[in-house]
Amino acid sequence: MPFLVLILLIIVFAVLISCIKIVPKAHAYVVERLGAYQGTWSVGLHLKTPFLDRIARKVSLKEQVVDFAPQPVITKDNVTMRIDTVVFYQITDPKLFCYGVDNPIMAIENLTATTLRNIIGDMELDETLTSREIINTKMRASLDVATDPWGIKVNRVELKNIIPPQEIQNAMEKQMKAERERREAVTRAEGEKKASVTVAEGKKEAAILEAEAEKQSAILRAEAQKEKMIREAEGQAEAILKVQQATADGIRMIREAGADESVLKIKSLEAFAKAANGQATKIIIPSEIAGIAGLATGVKEILTDKK
Repeated sequence: MPFLVLILLIIVFAVLISCIKIVPKAHAYVVERLGAYQGTWSVGLHLKTPFLDRIARKVSLKEQVVDFAPQPVITKDNVTMRIDTVVFYQITDPKLFCYGVDNPIMAIENLTATTLRNIIGDMELDETLTSREIINTKMRASLDVATDPWGIKVNRVELKNIIPPQEIQNAMEKQMKAERERREAVTRAEGEKKASVTVAEGKKEAAILEAEAEKQSAILRAEAQKEKMIREAEGQAEAILKVQQATADGIRMIREAGADESVLKIKSLEAFAKAANGQATKIIIPSEIAGIAGLATGVKEILTDKK
C-alpha cells in the first residue's frame, strides 16, 4: 500500500511539473481548453490545467524571412520573365495567425505571386527593369493589407532576381555593348577635341609670345638706334663746336698779330683751295678774293723773272 501511494505521488508531481510552462522572450503560446481558444501566453511562467488545457501553437514574434521561388510573369509588352521575391514579415497577433489561415506561408507565397503579376502586367519591360523600388513599395502595401486579418505584418518585400528570356538577355547585352562603344567613341572624340583645342591654344600663346618678343626686340633696336644717333649728333655737334672754336681762335690770333685785310683775303683763298681738295671742277670765288688772287699771281711772275 505505501508503495502505491508513493507511485501515485510521483505521478501527481510529474503531472504538476508538466503543467508548468515558461514562455521565452519574443515568443507566444496559443492555449486551447477542450479544443476551444483559451488564451495567449506571453513571456514568463504559466500554469495550465491538467488534462484540459493544451498548447495549440508556439509562435515566434521575431521578424522572419521567406524566399519564394521564381514566379513567371508577363509584362505589358508581352515579355515573359521570371522574378523571385524575398518577403520580410512579423507575426503581430498569435491568435489570428493560428486561426486566420491554415498555411500562412503558402498563403503569403500565392498572394505574392498574384500581386506581382498584377503589378508587372501594368508595366513594360524597360520600366520593370528600372523600377525595383516602386514594385517593392506597391507589393509591400498590398501584402500588408491582405495579411492583416492573419495577424501578419509585412515589413519589406524585395525583388531578388529579374530573369528575362534568353533572347531578351542577348539583345540587352548587344544594346549595352553598343552603348559602351558609343560612349567610348564620344569620350575619344571629346579627348581629341580637347587635345586640338589645347594645341591651338598653345600655338596661339606661342604666336603671342613671339610677337611680344619681336615687339620688345624692335623697341630695344629702336632705342639703341636712337641712342646711337644721339651720340653721333652729340659727336658732330662737339666736332663743329671744336672747329668753330679753332676758327675763332685762329681769327683772334691773326687779329692780334696785326694782319691787314689783304692777308685775311689770302687766308680765305687758301681756305677755298683746301675746300676744293682737288675734287671740285668749278669754284666760285668772290670778287674781293679774286683781285687778291690776281695780285698774287703777278707778284709770283715778277719774282720768277728776277731769278
